Amino acid sequence: MFTTLRLKIPIVVLAGLLAGPVLHTGALAQEGPGQGYTKIAGGTYSIVAEVRAKPGKEAELRAITLPLIDLVRGDPANLVYFLQENRESPGHFIFYEIFANEADFEAHNAMPYVQEWFAKLPDLADGGVKVMRMEVLAPAAN
Repeated sequence: MFTTLRLKIPIVVLAGLLAGPVLHTGALAQEGPGQGYTKIAGGTYSIVAEVRAKPGKEAELRAITLPLIDLVRGDPANLVYFLQENRESPGHFIFYEIFANEADFEAHNAMPYVQEWFAKLPDLADGGVKVMRMEVLAPAAN
């Protein structure tokens, strides 16, 4: 069900992914551009995952996936969570998640709401979830 890859994601890529939301979140925006990045340390455990709906199942997959946003963001072990949908291919979802370490991510995957979501995928998703396990990189200290 899962395909995993271990990659390292440069902090500049992470910065590009976070720039918009960080600058529009009230308290973080008051800290100034780029200040939110200091909250994510180098070495943190990040995930980029994708799932594609079976033809005709796009709306159903979206409906069961949208509630994950509040549930995952409410998990104290989660540092960043974004759910995105491809504008050119509805039903193609990309997840971007950051946890302090792999144990926190695995604990997240064991949560009942995540397990319930996985259980519904065989009927809705084409090929399960593809997961890339990554590490956030930071510039060397001066």
